[in-house]
Amino acid sequence: MPRREPGPSVKDKELYEKLRDEGNSKEKAARIANAAAGSSRKSVGRKGGKSPEYDDWTVEDLRKRAAEIGIEGRSTMRKGDLIRSLRNH
Repeated sequence: MPRREPGPSVKDKELYEKLRDEGNSKEKAARIANAAAGSSRKSVGRKGGKSPEYDDWTVEDLRKRAAEIGIEGRSTMRKGDLIRSLRNH
């Protein structure tokens, strides 16, 4: 498969390609690749953990988060649909 050119803003092109091949979106792959380039690949997975599980969020809070990242159709989604969309974004 020909390599995709991620653009000049992606700092770790090898990791970007691996993530895209795994099926991640361009946005998510670039975000992870850039975070890994700023530290180490190993420490990227350990970041975060400060937010409660989506299951503990209210529907209103889930919709606000979905709006922040641009998930379409969020106003008609139920809680389970919102959680799936947020996790798969």
